[in-house]
Amino acid sequence: MYKYEVIIFWSDADKVFIAEIPELKGCIAHGDTQDKALKEVNLVAKEWLVIAKEKGWQIPEPKGRLMYA
Repeated sequence: MYKYEVIIFWSDADKVFIAEIPELKGCIAHGDTQDKALKEVNLVAKEWLVIAKEKGWQIPEPKGRLMYA
């Protein structure tokens, strides 16, 4: 599996933890705990990569930790 950065944060509006992989557009999941959100986003990432390969999409190389200004 590729090693992409995962961002996990609490959503007050949804009352769940949200996990996102910014390098994989739309790769987002949620869970009642941080661990559940991470587990779910890893499943979504695997499916994202399968679909990307099937459709011939370019799969971004993991950049490691992303820095924001």
